[in-house]
Amino acid sequence: MSPRILVIEDDHDINNLITMNLNDMMYQVESCENGAQGYAKASSDNFDLIVLDLMLPGMDGLDICRQLRAQQHNTPILMLTARDSEADRVVGLEMGADDYLTKPFSVRELQARVKAMLRRVDMLVQSQQQTDATTMQWKDLSIDIGRRQVSVRNQAVELTSTEFDLLLHLAKSPGLVFSRAQLLDQVWGYKHSGYEHTVNSHINRLRTKLESDPSNPEYVLTVWGVGYKFNDV
Repeated sequence: MSPRILVIEDDHDINNLITMNLNDMMYQVESCENGAQGYAKASSDNFDLIVLDLMLPGMDGLDICRQLRAQQHNTPILMLTARDSEADRVVGLEMGADDYLTKPFSVRELQARVKAMLRRVDMLVQSQQQTDATTMQWKDLSIDIGRRQVSVRNQAVELTSTEFDLLLHLAKSPGLVFSRAQLLDQVWGYKHSGYEHTVNSHINRLRTKLESDPSNPEYVLTVWGVGYKFNDV
């Protein structure tokens, strides 16, 4: 079955452009031009990906993202923003978006980004179908690879698919330092300068969920001036 994508974008022309091009890629696309309507559809139906504009009438993209994540809806979210402010993009990621595109964007970049995000969804489905689950353990952190489940101090931790992929990628190579560009390439599946904040925000979210003291992490460490690594000590 073709992946299902929900587009929530109030600009009619941009909504039609996105919908048309994703339909051309053989995806099943539904669209809304109002935030409250989009949230109702996203929270009550199952989609493989949500393309979400930041500025919307009725309910803005940040509120939609925040409420979906609070309700444990882990559908990948690609946020669209026309704002130039770096802070706005970071806030979107901190609220739970998996990635973002700044308007204006090229159709080819949109298509590439959607493909990369849906590849991760497909990997998630395949791993959940595995019967032999491998579990990684480090101190109080447990990662069940087959079931894609994480627990800390015997308490289950809810991660989005991208957060899980990032944690697993680091944990599989303890002590190895990855730059932000490398993580974008190897976890998100694309190379694009200027999107390093995507990595930073996901690291911050992982630490908030995993660490007793996010300011003094035990698991995912910063190597200043280089990138990040999983603790090997």
